[in-house]
Amino acid sequence: MTPQVPQPSPERMTDFAGHAVVVGVVPGQPDLVALTAASLARAMGSPMLYFAFVDQSRYVEEEYPDGTVRHLAIDPDGVDDRWHETAAHLRRDLTRILTGTDVDWELRYLAGRTDRALTHLARAVDAAVIIVGSRAPYQGARMREFLEGSVAVHLAHHQHRPVLTVPLDVIDWKARTPW
Repeated sequence: MTPQVPQPSPERMTDFAGHAVVVGVVPGQPDLVALTAASLARAMGSPMLYFAFVDQSRYVEEEYPDGTVRHLAIDPDGVDDRWHETAAHLRRDLTRILTGTDVDWELRYLAGRTDRALTHLARAVDAAVIIVGSRAPYQGARMREFLEGSVAVHLAHHQHRPVLTVPLDVIDWKARTPW
């Protein structure tokens, strides 16, 4: 017998007012994602805006109740401390982008599959919504999304919170589609 997966329902809904917001970010992402998240968090009266970068070159060794993780490099023989640089770069960018927005925020460095990591963090902080940017505005992203699937779609199908997708690259309705 297949175990019953909890489904979205009014009983599982987290009220937007006063609840955290989780945002998936990547280095070099347009400022629009962070600014949209800050605007929504401010409108919701969110106590905290959690930005999360998910490093797919690392795996989760242990998950903690606050949504943080202990992570290790997939290659046990290699010394890979570049993640510290990535985290510092993201913090600098977010500080620049969010200066003057009057929202409290934290950056969480996660590992593994993006949809699972964001879901784990959202559960841990009792987030009302998860925000992600749409596909990256470069050609290689379309092929990667085709092969791996969209993070927003994976989130929408594998957890019960609403997913807000911030458009980053739109295509004219009249133009010929690139795919």
